[in-house]
Amino acid sequence: MKKTKTNRKKIVLIGPVYPYKGGISHYTGLLYRALEKEHDVTMLSYKMQYPKFLFHREQKDYANDGFKVERTDYGIHTANPFNWIKEAARINSLRPDLVILQWWHPYFAPCYFTMALLIRAKIMFTCHNVFPHERFPMDRFLTRMVLRRGDTFILHSRTEADELLSIRKNAAYRIHMHPTYHAFRFEDMGKEEARRKLEIEPREKILLFFGYVRPYKGLHSLLDAMRILREKQFDAKLLVVGDFDGNREEYLTQIKENKIDSMVEIHDGYIPDREIEKFFAACDVAVLPYESATQSGIAQIAYGFEKPVIATNVGGLPEAVKDKETGYIVEPGSPEALAEAVEKFFCRPECDRFQKGIKEAASRFSWEGMAETIDELQGWEE
Repeated sequence: MKKTKTNRKKIVLIGPVYPYKGGISHYTGLLYRALEKEHDVTMLSYKMQYPKFLFHREQKDYANDGFKVERTDYGIHTANPFNWIKEAARINSLRPDLVILQWWHPYFAPCYFTMALLIRAKIMFTCHNVFPHERFPMDRFLTRMVLRRGDTFILHSRTEADELLSIRKNAAYRIHMHPTYHAFRFEDMGKEEARRKLEIEPREKILLFFGYVRPYKGLHSLLDAMRILREKQFDAKLLVVGDFDGNREEYLTQIKENKIDSMVEIHDGYIPDREIEKFFAACDVAVLPYESATQSGIAQIAYGFEKPVIATNVGGLPEAVKDKETGYIVEPGSPEALAEAVEKFFCRPECDRFQKGIKEAASRFSWEGMAETIDELQGWEE
């Protein structure tokens, strides 16, 4: 039911949004769109997200405005304490009912902690990761310091909830699965057209590994799985699409040693938003061979294209990927299990069943459902 003027709430949403790149920026923009349908939302982003000496890649992409939020206020400088005080005062002047902050890394701890101390409104953290993927000394202390200032929390998996409760007993939270990214379907491109653009034969069996290449994402295991498939004379091709961040050579060496040069096609570098569609439209299945994870937006991009997912049994991935319903779940660090899942996927035609499962799960992954969960958590439901 559409909210009336009297029961619409004032929300300040804080996080990265266009032109900032990356999954959390996409997420924040789509969350804004869902919330603004029922509430009055002010979008507050960063004038400086990361200092260049900590984050060497380009942080912004002005050419891809598909997730743009009009009237975004880029006011927060994450490394300027005077700015934090000023922005907190400005937020207070808006007299919001709720301030929602995106949390994913303790780098933001000093900024968020100071602002949270000064903000005179309820604070909710949307936790993309409670603790960072690459752990470091003091990360637990910094995370606890900030999250203890929150009144409520949105989490995307049971693993994240357990991590939160380890530092904040009796926290008020809800688990809502990471919503699906339908917004990347800019052209509603079919598989045939996408493969033509990528010069892929119509009948090839295509696997997709997508996103920043990090050690915890398990690409080494997937490349070993491709070697096993080669030894079995199973014909398949793997598209590795994403930024290697200087680690490309070690993977190229592994590809050469495994003699799978003809089975692996690398697209190294940042993939603009409007270029993402062709890779997911062209593939048969997305593969997430992660060694550790809380949740993954990549699975939700795949679901947005009705593509099944082969993922590992880590973190929240088994909650997002239902084994034998929307894909396969295998044990992490096992090239043999990955290779077996790929063979099963193509040898037992289950794609129609997986697509049906993805459609049936759509309500669990909706942005409207996310907005309703936030309302429920705040006691705003009608």
